[in-house]
Amino acid sequence: MKNPPAHDAWMAAALEEAARARDAGEVPIGAVIVLDGAIVGRGFNQPITSCDPTAHAEIVAIRQAAAALGTERLSDCDLYVTLEPCTMCAAAISFARIRRLYYGTADPKGGAVENGVRYFSAPTCLHRPEVYGGIGETEAAELLRAFFRARR
Repeated sequence: MKNPPAHDAWMAAALEEAARARDAGEVPIGAVIVLDGAIVGRGFNQPITSCDPTAHAEIVAIRQAAAALGTERLSDCDLYVTLEPCTMCAAAISFARIRRLYYGTADPKGGAVENGVRYFSAPTCLHRPEVYGGIGETEAAELLRAFFRARR
């Protein structure tokens, strides 16, 4: 089944953020947070340029959305990210009470949603968003492959 047009548009915005990360020399991962059909937070990976190991795309987008909305609870928001979130980001998604998580490509090595620790399945996880993988998977995976191919 083809993705609804809105999913494609929001993932395209996340892919634009990933391209910003790539252009900055960072691993190309991007994220956007959507509320009522509008982007309220954007982020791209920037731990190297910001000297902040927590500056993953999801964290940057969550911080921006929380500031824009004036609340730490993003319970009516959806997050689109180009790569399956790591454990840190999955925890932040849970703490922020994100309603739905859409991600592009799976991360068998560092992912924590469908792979690894499967954070949202842990009994200590207090909020579990709806999770949908594979949105924009081909584009997200190719952006990452091209980035690492160029570095080798």
